[in-house]
Amino acid sequence: MARRRTLLALPALLATAPRAGAQPAWPDRPIAIVVGFLPGGSVDIGARLLADRIAPRLGPQARIIIENRPGAGGSLAAEYVARQPADGHVLTVSSASSHGTNPAALPDTVRYDPVGDFSHLAVIGGGPMCIVVPGASPHRSIAALAEAAKAARAPLLWGSSGSGGIGHLTGELFAHRAGFRGEYVPYRGGSAVLEAMRKAEIDFSVEVLASAMPHLRDGSSRALAVTSPGRHPLLPDVASLQEQGFAGFDIVTWNVLQGPRGIPDAVAGRINRAATEAMAEPDLRRRLAAAGIDPAEPSTPDSTREFVAAELRKFQGIVRETGLRLGRG
Repeated sequence: MARRRTLLALPALLATAPRAGAQPAWPDRPIAIVVGFLPGGSVDIGARLLADRIAPRLGPQARIIIENRPGAGGSLAAEYVARQPADGHVLTVSSASSHGTNPAALPDTVRYDPVGDFSHLAVIGGGPMCIVVPGASPHRSIAALAEAAKAARAPLLWGSSGSGGIGHLTGELFAHRAGFRGEYVPYRGGSAVLEAMRKAEIDFSVEVLASAMPHLRDGSSRALAVTSPGRHPLLPDVASLQEQGFAGFDIVTWNVLQGPRGIPDAVAGRINRAATEAMAEPDLRRRLAAAGIDPAEPSTPDSTREFVAAELRKFQGIVRETGLRLGRG
């Protein structure tokens, strides 16, 4: 009788036992989204907004935490994530600096392949850079700024957040195409740059529009141009560089959801679907825009990879065009 009970129980045991080769449940612990910048910036805010919306879509028990690892324009966080297990439990919201400008301008110091070392999951969005001058500056247009720079006996001082970052490469390209050489002053962050602008310690700056907006609103800085092909809704009266005679000038910062290379296709697909569904919510799109991130159109893992690769090539082209050379460290 005991043997018969065992035989009867065997089908039930087999039904509940994991099949050979079956994938374990995912996620089976909290998912970390690593952000390479301090809390409160547009990348951090965007990551937190997205995490709140995608966690419920990944399962009733799914939980996402934000882990800030600032430094080197996001490159420290990117290197960390690239070395993590590709099980879908460590992701990152990367930026144009960590996966575009830093690898292009500082190839000897970036210890990861921005395309090959990552699973590319979804494009979140982006936004233009903004060329700004102090509120008391006499320069009222890009043409006036460029002419003053070419006529000055000493190079104009200009700044952005860190050597090799997107503001640095954007400013170098602007100066190169405008035909002048300025003296670049790197700062530790956007707030430091704009404080220098408030004190008129530099002649102009190239910053992410979202970071510059509070200072544009209070009049301590004044915008002369945005770097997207057209005008931006937040600054409808400010012409783009392309409108002001810089044909083909198209640089925007961006954020992309990624993980280490090799995340299983099934997991990558679930994350992409969750992000795509979340990004379709009008409230999330409105809140991202308020944080300075223009929400992206739907993307796939393949199209996201293609986007990052194309942006990297763009920034490598800027480095070649300008002849920018940055040292180690």
